[in-house]
Amino acid sequence: MNDDASPSQATQNQAAAAPLRKIIHVDMDAFYASVEQRDNPELRGKPVAVGGQVRGVVTAASYEARRFGVRSAMPSVTAKRRCPELIFVKPRFDAYRAVSQQIRAIFLDYTPLVEPLSLDEAYLDVTEDLKGIGIATLIAQEIRARIRAETGLTASAGVSYNKFIAKLASDQNKPDGLCVIPPSRGEAFVATLPVSRFHGVGPKTAEKMARLGIQTGADLRAQSLAFLQHNFGSSGDYYFNLARGICHRQVRPDRPYKSIGAEDTFLEDLTDGDALIAELDRISQTVWRRIEDKGIKGRTVTLKVKFRDFQIITRAKSLERNVADRAEFLETGVALLRTLLPVAKGIRLLGLTLSNLTESPDRDELEPAELELELPL
Repeated sequence: MNDDASPSQATQNQAAAAPLRKIIHVDMDAFYASVEQRDNPELRGKPVAVGGQVRGVVTAASYEARRFGVRSAMPSVTAKRRCPELIFVKPRFDAYRAVSQQIRAIFLDYTPLVEPLSLDEAYLDVTEDLKGIGIATLIAQEIRARIRAETGLTASAGVSYNKFIAKLASDQNKPDGLCVIPPSRGEAFVATLPVSRFHGVGPKTAEKMARLGIQTGADLRAQSLAFLQHNFGSSGDYYFNLARGICHRQVRPDRPYKSIGAEDTFLEDLTDGDALIAELDRISQTVWRRIEDKGIKGRTVTLKVKFRDFQIITRAKSLERNVADRAEFLETGVALLRTLLPVAKGIRLLGLTLSNLTESPDRDELEPAELELELPL
């Protein structure tokens, strides 16, 4: 640790040269569950979980359910145990996509620079807004009011000078809240937050940071660039900047999907076939939720394996038609994995990806969605 650490001259120059932007991150409140409660008055005010009750997982939970500790990606059996009164409803992705299109149309009234992350959240760059309002906070207030009036749903928003802080801010006053972080408060705001909330810091990375004495943004800021590069490789520069409220990622609309996938790095290397298949099952659930969320279809399943010695191999299989459902997605991935079993050396990472996409989302196409999954995001 270096208490005297300061940004490198290159970082200082980069931050000084980067123009200040006006970024809004809009995040719908318990979106799927809220749509169900809106469309079925009998569900209002009650704990609701979208997903399968038998041998399934929770896709989304209402705020009434969250008070009992019910969360998305939680096994349905666990959710029911935590909340015996929990009401399960089957997901209606066509309905969610239709509402998402309504919301997207509202965004586009203010800026063409809209980058959806999923059906229920998006970044907007309103540095130059179409209505000439000029104040990002007022734009966010107007957008939230229109969403409520036109869809009957609530949204939370974060307003700041970059994507990183805007996304953090949108979560500060949920549900139905607004949080504004100007440039003068950015670094101090980041300092107070746990690093586990930072974009790009998953549970595994957060655990490693905790072992190094890094729990908050302030702890991260106290580390030298050399220390972070040594412990986190090329990501060290990224974390160094985040701790200082610096993020140069632009709002990027209309970038085509190339693939949707996820990967998980294990705390201990695995060799047992059943354990590896169980991990692949977990990964497939998260990937398939994103596939359904975005309304995408594809023909090629790719398995990625990283061994104990960091050797990486991939295996892929293309079907003559689109993969039908998660069961087939997982079955194809398992078949690829079985070609490697038994393994002579431990496996430290598995990944599963859908590509060769043949149908785009109903909304404009987005950026490639290849994420590093560190399961509980």
